[in-house]
Amino acid sequence: MPGFDLEAVVHDTQEGKKPELRLWLRLLSTTKLMSQEIRRRLRREFGATLPQFDLLSQLYREKDGLRLGELSKRTMVTNGNVTGLVERLEADGLVRRERLPEDRRVIVAWLTEKGRTTFEAMAEAHENWLKEMMVDVDPIVIAGLLTHVGLVKQSTRNHLSGDESDED
Repeated sequence: MPGFDLEAVVHDTQEGKKPELRLWLRLLSTTKLMSQEIRRRLRREFGATLPQFDLLSQLYREKDGLRLGELSKRTMVTNGNVTGLVERLEADGLVRRERLPEDRRVIVAWLTEKGRTTFEAMAEAHENWLKEMMVDVDPIVIAGLLTHVGLVKQSTRNHLSGDESDED
């Protein structure tokens, strides 16, 4: 697929040089490439956006619903954008929301039955898309990458500075 590959930044760097930079750019460009394809497929097959999918995913895990503020934190979307996402999903019949009787300032969102069924179909498709995109990678390599990228993630966490509330 044409387009700018982030790894082009170090294309003239000798093999073995700047490995940390090369790894970071490879992880970033792979994530970008996969995310773009997932976004295309969600839009084409479900008429949904990735933020909508993420929000439905969070609600699917929580039978008792989630406060909009918590949804905002978990999806890393601003409160205003979460409100807009929930309104759209509510208009589509996928989500319902209510103010808490004990605190009318707090709004909680839940999946409707239609939302649960729709998300299950989306999640199954999402999983199949990922399998399709990685079909050329040996399962042993995938297992090794999970371990090794996990080490990179842990090393990064060990050396964070500043506000750790931005972590996933």
